[in-house]
Amino acid sequence: MSDGLFTQTHQRGAVRDEVSSRAWLRAMLEAEAALAGACADAGVFPAATADAITAACADTDRYHDAELGASAAQTGNPVVGLVAAIQGAVPDDVAIYVHYGATSQDIIDTAAMLVTRRAMTVLGTDLGGCAQAAASLVARHRDTPMVARTLLQQAVPSTFGLKAASWLHGIELISRRLTDLQQQLPAQLGGAAGTLEGYPDPGSGLHVARSFAARVGLVNPRLPWHTLRYPIGDLAGALATTAGVLGKIALDLVLLAQTEVGEITIPEDGRGGSSTMAHKRNPVAAIAARSAAKRAPGLAATLFSSMEQEHERAAGAWQAEWPALSELLVCVGSAAAWLNNALECFDLDADRMAANLAALGSSATTGCAAALVDRALADHRLMTGDTGADEDPRPAMEGTN
Repeated sequence: MSDGLFTQTHQRGAVRDEVSSRAWLRAMLEAEAALAGACADAGVFPAATADAITAACADTDRYHDAELGASAAQTGNPVVGLVAAIQGAVPDDVAIYVHYGATSQDIIDTAAMLVTRRAMTVLGTDLGGCAQAAASLVARHRDTPMVARTLLQQAVPSTFGLKAASWLHGIELISRRLTDLQQQLPAQLGGAAGTLEGYPDPGSGLHVARSFAARVGLVNPRLPWHTLRYPIGDLAGALATTAGVLGKIALDLVLLAQTEVGEITIPEDGRGGSSTMAHKRNPVAAIAARSAAKRAPGLAATLFSSMEQEHERAAGAWQAEWPALSELLVCVGSAAAWLNNALECFDLDADRMAANLAALGSSATTGCAAALVDRALADHRLMTGDTGADEDPRPAMEGTN
């Protein structure tokens, strides 16, 4: 994806590189190479033939995504042009075995899972950064008193440690869900209509499918999922939920930074400035995280609506998935990258928290807040193996307003 006016704001972090046009092309080439190798594994054609196809697929510089994109406008997908290009890169007696027994959807669906898996690895790193930043806040402010708010009104005494603990808990729940889902991503190989009819016999077809999945490192599904789009639905739901959790945390930060609340502030380091009001320190990172998260539900809805597909091949719904899935991954990745920054770039004003709490005029205690905070930290340490989450390397943040 090229840089532009909105790129650094709406495509923060490294996920965008993992779903770029080149990343998709590399994944499709990887799928074609794996298919050739799987055919050789099953004895469909000689290993030397597979080696020639694999070598042609490995030379990624000979393939141009812009050209393939232009040809896709004529054929409906980029695989047709890609297969022709690979065939042109191998000897004539090998060319007939390129893409053997597969259909375009097999290659694109498998590439989608490869692209998604790599994007989710990068996303996991950013979520891990968010979790670590939240854990540091939890440990440092375990008992820092503040007022809880319900319906945007002051409610009862609580602690900032508990608020941050809820953030930490949410981040780690969605991280585990995404990790589980990443490990379940399936390959796709069914041939023209999901029957694997392109192979000499049922045994070889099943062997090719099994070997193909192993070679690309994806799960071998029991049946092809050409129009049974459960992997896409699972991804849409998990990614939308992730965006919701990240957006909630970002919103909390925005509200805490309101002038009338003032319990966190943005340092005077050039961030958050206004074009007309010099006194303002806007919580830019939290705002950007929330902006990215806000875009996710619509993209997830596109993927959900595309699950209803005709018979053995969809006419439009499948094609709608490709950009929506990429954009959804970018949105969630951007939200995570921005939130990581947001959790590390504010100053907490404990005095202001105490003053706001005093205005409540309540003598109620904070209940089980400390025990709940300790539970969240214990879960974090168990998940990460980190025994020093309470050691915050940052300078003191309290009372800096």
